[in-house]
Amino acid sequence: MKVVWERGRVTVRDVYQTLLERRQVAYTTVMTMMNILEQKGFLKKSAGDDRAYLYEPAKSRKSVMRAMVNEFVERVFGGSANPLMLHLIEDEHVTRKDLDDLRKLVRKKGGD
Repeated sequence: MKVVWERGRVTVRDVYQTLLERRQVAYTTVMTMMNILEQKGFLKKSAGDDRAYLYEPAKSRKSVMRAMVNEFVERVFGGSANPLMLHLIEDEHVTRKDLDDLRKLVRKKGGD
């Protein structure tokens, strides 16, 4: 999705070649994932000039991330976000600023 958001309209080959710069990935894996993202409504597919389909974002980053996180929480944590939040808070990658931002959001959400 990041590649599609960055470029706007892409083919499977465009995404595949971009991902190859970072890590080894199979073309068929990229194609499968893009088809799944299209089925979920995250991508729109249209016919291109040379038989290759063109893909573009169907939804905003924010709405796609929300849907993906919700799906992850449901699948991995049985719908409870608490274990995920505890893990993230305890993780060394969470900065003091991250925690401060989280505290503010919790206060705002809780109405305090």
